[in-house]
Amino acid sequence: MATESANLVTMVVQPHVAQPIAAQGERPEKFSGNDFKRWHQKMLFYLTTLNLARFLSEEVSVVSEEETDTQKRAAMDTWGHGDFLCRNYILNGLSDTLYNVYSSATTARALWESLEKKYKTEDAGLKKFIVGKFLDFKMVDSKTVMNQVQEFQMILHDLHAEGMKLSESFQVAAMIEKLPPL
Repeated sequence: MATESANLVTMVVQPHVAQPIAAQGERPEKFSGNDFKRWHQKMLFYLTTLNLARFLSEEVSVVSEEETDTQKRAAMDTWGHGDFLCRNYILNGLSDTLYNVYSSATTARALWESLEKKYKTEDAGLKKFIVGKFLDFKMVDSKTVMNQVQEFQMILHDLHAEGMKLSESFQVAAMIEKLPPL
């Protein structure tokens, strides 16, 4: 009975300790400024497997120096440790150049939001680029039809990956429009 109550106390006192869900998963490749969307998703999954993703959205709660409640102070220390781990996992997922730029972020959330602000804006430019490729694509006689169809399918795949969906009938009509003149 004493063992059971001791276990219950331990469980109640340490509810915020970050316990990994699984063994350390595959760490994402270092982000160097290209393909943010892929890196972002992989890093988010990696942090989730480490049970650290919550630090990307949680606000830090401040405990005053006069606060004597040991549970509150312990919770703050635990939160600070988890945030430290999360922030440093993200920083270690950046190239050395980007590490130097973003290492001054004080919390994991501030770091994550800073990266999103910078690179999600650049993803909007990527959408414009892909749409331009779609609009400018023309089939030519100098290449095989199969190679050009594959190239066009890759452009359609890129559009779909960016969240721009085209109906199948529109895709067929666009392919016919892209054929070279007779």
